[in-house]
Amino acid sequence: MPRDQRPAKCVRVLLAEDQGMLRGALALLLGMEADLDVVAQVARGDAIVDAALASRPDVALLDIELPGLSGLDAAAALRTEVPDCRVLILTTFGRPGYLRRAMEAGAAGFLVKDGPVEELAAAIRRVLTGETVIDPALAAAALSAGPSPLTARERDVLNASVDGATVADMAEALRLSESTVRNYLSAAIGKTGTRNRMEAVRAARRQGWL
Repeated sequence: MPRDQRPAKCVRVLLAEDQGMLRGALALLLGMEADLDVVAQVARGDAIVDAALASRPDVALLDIELPGLSGLDAAAALRTEVPDCRVLILTTFGRPGYLRRAMEAGAAGFLVKDGPVEELAAAIRRVLTGETVIDPALAAAALSAGPSPLTARERDVLNASVDGATVADMAEALRLSESTVRNYLSAAIGKTGTRNRMEAVRAARRQGWL
């Protein structure tokens, strides 16, 4: 809708999505809503806070898996840096663990990408009024799945173990001793019911714990 035909007070939206075609399509579709105005678009998670500080959006619409910084970590940063901005997570990965982590990070909503744009626009308006908007099926799955059994340090070690990193590499990156890293890996493998660290990483990712 042309800007001169928009209401005097539009909902200012920041859009973070790393796929350029999808980001452009979302911006176009949301821009067709009379009361929504996409004021910033970013492709990286580590660009979200700066873009929000510059554009002062009312609602930030964030993907989870972004280069530089995850949408979940960016949501937590926005809560500190731009507390008036409400966060709505929009992701392909409807995993119970992601939902729990999003709520812990201060997100006001969590939706998967296969819904109609009309529902997304309605969700943006609802979170701005103070509501919490969660995909119903995902909410039910999260309740049945329970919380993540992994501690923060166990998640750190699993994240550091990807791409063939050795125990020595992980210890140096995390500023831990090699024996401590092994202990965390062993605990994470046990809690995920897997046989080795790579299986533990895959299992934890399927649940949305990483």
